[in-house]
Amino acid sequence: MDKAQDLQQPERREFLTTASGLGGALAVGAAGLAGMTLGPTATAGSTMVSSHGTGPGLKGPYLDLSTGRGNQLAYARIQGDLDFGKQKYFWFKGYVMAIEPQKKVVDLMGASGFGVIRLAEGPNGAIRRMCREIIVYTDLKTGEVLDEWKNPLTNETVKAVHVANDPFNYLIEDHFPAMSDFGGLNKEQPPRIPFILPWYQHGDMAEMEIHVHLAYPSALQPEKWPRESAGRIAQVSEFFAHHIRVEDLQNPKLTTIDYTGTWNRITPWLPWMLMGQRTGFCQYGCFMGTTKNLDQVLTRPVLDYAEKHYKKYFDAPTEWSADRSLSSLEHYAKDQKPAPVKAP
Repeated sequence: MDKAQDLQQPERREFLTTASGLGGALAVGAAGLAGMTLGPTATAGSTMVSSHGTGPGLKGPYLDLSTGRGNQLAYARIQGDLDFGKQKYFWFKGYVMAIEPQKKVVDLMGASGFGVIRLAEGPNGAIRRMCREIIVYTDLKTGEVLDEWKNPLTNETVKAVHVANDPFNYLIEDHFPAMSDFGGLNKEQPPRIPFILPWYQHGDMAEMEIHVHLAYPSALQPEKWPRESAGRIAQVSEFFAHHIRVEDLQNPKLTTIDYTGTWNRITPWLPWMLMGQRTGFCQYGCFMGTTKNLDQVLTRPVLDYAEKHYKKYFDAPTEWSADRSLSSLEHYAKDQKPAPVKAP
């Protein structure tokens, strides 16, 4: 395989963002969906089977989660509301940690955020997912949103740069997205794969985990961004774990489904940390879920900051944009300027 074919262009935030994602924030973008690792493969039968267990509630009576269409409808109800026009909030809250070889892990800062999603009818049976999302970084002791931050790894005080993705859109279909042609380098397109996620059932709960692993040319190349760039290639992984009531999955009266879970992310040093090509990386560890009331899950300092600086992010987009969503590194390259090189 040509090396260029192994580099996937990002369709989302450094969050989600990819996210489910964070999204992840928390919503998996088109490139992420195309490149996700699903783990054990379910097999058809009287029950849906994986190495984790069996699940009679995953075959019906409403949705058959061994089919692409069943997973499309389940995932759409997890992400948003099939009562088109209504919007849905997701949230996440946790920490960012520093990982360096032969050293103990260091907690760097808190990370909190939310997104809001609206679904709409798309072409050829697809469902349009329209989203805005933010991540804000907080002080470990006070919980206040950071304006400046003293980097404990370098003892340098730097300006904090939060993440705001608008929009972060993609299509939810009954097949995984086609792989990128990588600017025409990938001449052959393999057959599209049915959109079947790795569900398994434990008692009354259904669990579904998605891993996304990406490596793509960084928007911050070291020649122009010597202090912000971690290198020529950005290596990013995201891990989403969803916990959902089986009863909700199989209830045809529910146009949306609540979930709880975790979101973890491995990413290069955040550019505003000014770590350059120092060996190591950041890891996010967060709880995530859905809510009708952000006050119940996020702190007042985070919400006050969002209301002041990101007011429109409380409302999901109402119009579809087919433009490719930018990663947070692309946003950083567009909105920021390279920091002065430190004198030797």
